[in-house]
Amino acid sequence: QGVALKVPPYEYAHPQDLLEEVIDRGETPLFVALDGITDPRNLGAIIRSAAAFGAHGIIVPQRRSVGVTASAWRTSAGAAARTPVAMAANLTRTLEDLKSEGVFVIGLDGDGDVDLHELELADGPLAIVVGSEGKGLSRLVAETCDAIVSIPISTATESLNAGIAASVTLYEVAKRRKG
Repeated sequence: QGVALKVPPYEYAHPQDLLEEVIDRGETPLFVALDGITDPRNLGAIIRSAAAFGAHGIIVPQRRSVGVTASAWRTSAGAAARTPVAMAANLTRTLEDLKSEGVFVIGLDGDGDVDLHELELADGPLAIVVGSEGKGLSRLVAETCDAIVSIPISTATESLNAGIAASVTLYEVAKRRKG
């Protein structure tokens, strides 16, 4: 039963290339950026939700973040084959570049200024930033965001898992984009 399979390393896209491809197709950009997500299962779940709700790609930072591992690939249930993941050398700089191209950047945080159901700009170019498990958004990334958005949840629940928060937000954005 000695079967071995050698798989080449995952080929990451460049964030600017992702944006240009979406614009060239005449579509409204929707990206998910991950700030310090270290659990490959969260990455896989976010990739799967991104594919399900029409996001054009995931952006992960080069450092202090999980990459596309075998575990992330399995958890994505095949979505990693059709949803590109881009690697950013510097996430804050990448978000600033997206903003300069007209993409509205929102960060998810339980103490956000805007409730998700009140988000007015869901139908425009958007990047949703999901913070790390436990720590949330880093200070510089939070300061780069155009708005900090919270998902209204029961006060008995402290917070949502990063993958679940991304899924709920992507669902709300997809719902608003369909009108």
